[in-house]
Amino acid sequence: MKLVRLIANLGYGSRKEVAQLFRAGLITDRSGEVLYADDQVAHGDILLDGAPLDPPAGMVLMLHKPLGVTCSRKDAGRLVYDLLPPRYAVRTPALSTVGRLDRDTSGLLLLTDDGALLHRIISPRAQIAKVYEASLAQDLRGDEAALFASGSLMLDSEKEPLAPAQLDVLGPRQARLSIAEGRYHQVRRMFAAVGNHVEALHRVAIGGLRLEGLAPGQWCALDADDIARVFNAG
Repeated sequence: MKLVRLIANLGYGSRKEVAQLFRAGLITDRSGEVLYADDQVAHGDILLDGAPLDPPAGMVLMLHKPLGVTCSRKDAGRLVYDLLPPRYAVRTPALSTVGRLDRDTSGLLLLTDDGALLHRIISPRAQIAKVYEASLAQDLRGDEAALFASGSLMLDSEKEPLAPAQLDVLGPRQARLSIAEGRYHQVRRMFAAVGNHVEALHRVAIGGLRLEGLAPGQWCALDADDIARVFNAG
């Protein structure tokens, strides 16, 4: 792939705009040598105005999604893409969220431009656990863990019972819930089914990958070892 197309696909501008960056001598290798559009250079050795390029296609990001932010490109209000460099919203292939967290749920969110990886993570066959911590409006009554683990809990408007889920009690009104499904507002609806209400919900892990070291709104690129943790809960 020509360097002009590569850099344009990363969202740095149209091909015409990227060509102008080449003419201005802003695209160099790590030794400072000016590069030209037809040069063959490893991605990691290309600098734009002295800074390394963004990761190539296949990028995976971990974001600490704050409350009040929507996993969408078009909804009104703040969007998760507003937390990233603007060029990330126009990369080719497109960067997409791996599943969704609703506006009132915070925590670990993955984004990737690797469609095959995205579907591998969200596929029901993968049985990748998503772990949430919930603050509840009322005290737990004591039988929730057994009911959630039974595989018999039915949600309103659903035709199939939920798969077994693991509930750990953290306090009278605090719980950690691990689910391998992704039904609409599932965690909130599970607690509603036992007469409770979720006041705050935070996702702390996907598979073996935990949300650590990122404040709300912060993000980082994942390496191969990080991605492997998604599929290995340990």
